[in-house]
Amino acid sequence: MKLSARNQLRGTVVAIRKGAAIANVEVDVAGQRIVASITVEAVDELGLAEGSEVTVVIKASDVILATAD
Repeated sequence: MKLSARNQLRGTVVAIRKGAAIANVEVDVAGQRIVASITVEAVDELGLAEGSEVTVVIKASDVILATAD
């Protein structure tokens, strides 16, 4: 599959917390934690589980940066 999104990060699923409709999927990307909120249906359809190798694709209209100042 080809995507136009340039922000693609390979990682490993380390936790999945399912709610009634939404699941928070925690992904380790080179030691950094990224959490994606997706539907429980999507988790099941993708067959996600702890240890799954995934690509995090970030497509956002706003990105906010901060400094330590």
